[in-house]
Amino acid sequence: MEGLNMTNPHKIVVAVDESEESMHALSWCLSNLVSQNSDSTLVLLYVKPPPPIHTSYDAAGYMFCPDVIATMDKYGSNLIRIERVVGSGEAKDVICDTVEKLRADTLVMGSHGYGFLKRAILGSVSEYCAKRARCPVVIVKREK
Repeated sequence: MEGLNMTNPHKIVVAVDESEESMHALSWCLSNLVSQNSDSTLVLLYVKPPPPIHTSYDAAGYMFCPDVIATMDKYGSNLIRIERVVGSGEAKDVICDTVEKLRADTLVMGSHGYGFLKRAILGSVSEYCAKRARCPVVIVKREK
């Protein structure tokens, strides 16, 4: 990545969920960004939809799915600092707000590869974040 100073610690936020696209983006990040700079802090950001009613049983945090843990183990996550952040709300807003709050240097996220019609109806979280995040955004597409 041109202009990325690899001598200073960098904070890389990876938006993760249970999707294959998310796991592919995390794997790509570990192979292509983090391995080049062991001074990086990798922030795994999971956004859960807000519950319709808050109860005393709401968990304070989310246990990251086994796929995330397996991916981190596969790429030797013991060489980097890892933070886990859980947000609640509209994914696109939580991701952009978290990136700004953490002063992230890079945001990495997967792309579901929706077609025009589905993207027009549902919206694209990655497209929204690419336009509004205050740091470089890497959108990782899976090969079909």
